[in-house]
Amino acid sequence: MSDLKFKPLEELSYEEALQELEELVQTLEGGENDLKKTLLYFERGQDLASYCISLLDEAELKVEEVLKGDDET
Repeated sequence: MSDLKFKPLEELSYEEALQELEELVQTLEGGENDLKKTLLYFERGQDLASYCISLLDEAELKVEEVLKGDDET
């Protein structure tokens, strides 16, 4: 993971966002960063978590629509 340069969330797939989030958690758990980086990584982690949740919500809605369509036939 490159220091302090992040790819825009919209360009990440769910899998990429989750992997980056996992890497950030490991980095934060290592406790070897200064306060500025720690806060930046924490904020990015929060953004990634929200992004992953929104992608999962979208996928769930699509599945529900497909299942609803199957019920109507």
